[in-house]
Amino acid sequence: MSNLKIAIQKTGRLSENSRKLLEESGIKISNGADVLKSRAENFPVEVLYLRDDDIPQYVEQQVADIGILGENMVLEKEKNVIILEKLGFAMCRLSLAVPKNETFTGPAWLMHKKVATSYPRLLTGFLSRNGITAEIEEISGSVEIAPGIGLADAVCDIVSTGSTLMTNGLKEVITILESQAVIISGTELDSEKKEILDKLLFRIRAVKNAARNKYILLNAPEKAVPDICRILPGMKSPTILPLAEKGWCSLHSVVSEDEFWEKINMLKCAGAEGILVIPIEKMIL
Repeated sequence: MSNLKIAIQKTGRLSENSRKLLEESGIKISNGADVLKSRAENFPVEVLYLRDDDIPQYVEQQVADIGILGENMVLEKEKNVIILEKLGFAMCRLSLAVPKNETFTGPAWLMHKKVATSYPRLLTGFLSRNGITAEIEEISGSVEIAPGIGLADAVCDIVSTGSTLMTNGLKEVITILESQAVIISGTELDSEKKEILDKLLFRIRAVKNAARNKYILLNAPEKAVPDICRILPGMKSPTILPLAEKGWCSLHSVVSEDEFWEKINMLKCAGAEGILVIPIEKMIL
């Protein structure tokens, strides 16, 4: 059987999260210092460690079969690739920022200004949609220093927390794009590699589902069970087991991370006691 070649970023947080995702999906990959590729011990995949801005091109050219990288880079490079799955980590945004002492009045403020960026295609699209004529200064790194050294009036850059902008005397004014890590593929995978990819995506989705949910166990009087069942529908319905103490039950269910704390308060008000919350390792739907 041939190996599915996966391209991931060589270094940085996205690289760490990508390797962690593969590990949590049960794929064992060694990654020594300065290794450019490695093969899994227990699954037919080979990992290539590349610059993230090269990954879309390598996937398009079938050097790699799939890639894990930021959605922002996929859209910027405009290669002939398909986004297969959004992964829910490496969350960031592509934003415009201006010096903090500027009075920003909206997109029109950029008219005839100079904007520094590492994302010229995405910035050009934004300016075009808003009817703005501006000069784009393309920079490969340290974009945020451009206004401070007189190279540009504003910047368009990736923002996570905004602390780097603040450190350089800038303020975020417009978000152009919300981004996260995604899996991309080429358009011409053979049947054997598609089969491996389907198995990999099955594992990854199980990991994602587990991360988004919590397993809850609680005790409650029998008279409170109908109300608790309305709060905790579970995947189909809660599991209800009788306790040794007459008139009491134990209920087991799954709660979404997004509504977890709200549900906990509702459960307590409905009469639930001894609530245990357990992380889920894998969740197969």
